[in-house]
Amino acid sequence: MVTCYLRYIVDPYKLKEFEHYGRLWIPLVEKFGGKHHGYFLPSEGTNNVALAMFSFPSLAAYEQYRADSMQDSECQAAFKYAEETRCILSYERSFFRPVFG
Repeated sequence: MVTCYLRYIVDPYKLKEFEHYGRLWIPLVEKFGGKHHGYFLPSEGTNNVALAMFSFPSLAAYEQYRADSMQDSECQAAFKYAEETRCILSYERSFFRPVFG
């Protein structure tokens, strides 16, 4: 299993738009076989950092999701929404191997 960790730099004045973007992606990741662990929005402290995490059975499954999402109309609409609202300023993507109890 591999977990994708996304660290976003967001526009703090567009948190509602970013939250909407996150709500679009949760079912899309699951549509392609992933397990979404949620989006995490700023609360206290830094006001422009948000996080998201989701897992796939393998890195190969994640890579297939990335390829398939580029051809999916719902995914393309979500990408377009973020671009139009400019709620995301930048992001970093890292991968981890989770350990569960």
